[in-house]
Amino acid sequence: MENWCWEEEALAFISGHYETGEPLPKEKLTQLLKAKNFQAAMFILRQLEFGIFDFRLHHTFDAEKTNQILDTLKSVKSQVAVIKGVDWARTPHSFSHIFAGGYAAGYYSYLWAEVLSADAYSRFEEEGIFNPITGKSFLDEI
Repeated sequence: MENWCWEEEALAFISGHYETGEPLPKEKLTQLLKAKNFQAAMFILRQLEFGIFDFRLHHTFDAEKTNQILDTLKSVKSQVAVIKGVDWARTPHSFSHIFAGGYAAGYYSYLWAEVLSADAYSRFEEEGIFNPITGKSFLDEI
């Protein structure tokens, strides 16, 4: 759970200058935290685009039709994309996540995993990120 890596206490525990061991300066951490969510909405929209595209392909694909893959992507992009892609892009042709490796109609699980991770981490935020009782409970129950 990468959420710990954004906490000052955790960063101090796991990081340091590779030569001197000096901790990450507070101002650098502040800069990192300010930049953390930069364009986060664009990332989420892109993931939604991929997930909806994946669902639509696996739900409506007809092997008898031509250009269906690119037409499906174009339709999805028209609904969710903020930045329209170029007509010559062939992103689906190399998008192995949905065509190989057991992710058929499952690309949405990337965003769903983020939701589950945030939910689980919220308990650590409330009770302390290094709280041993919370950690043991997480280990035993999750």
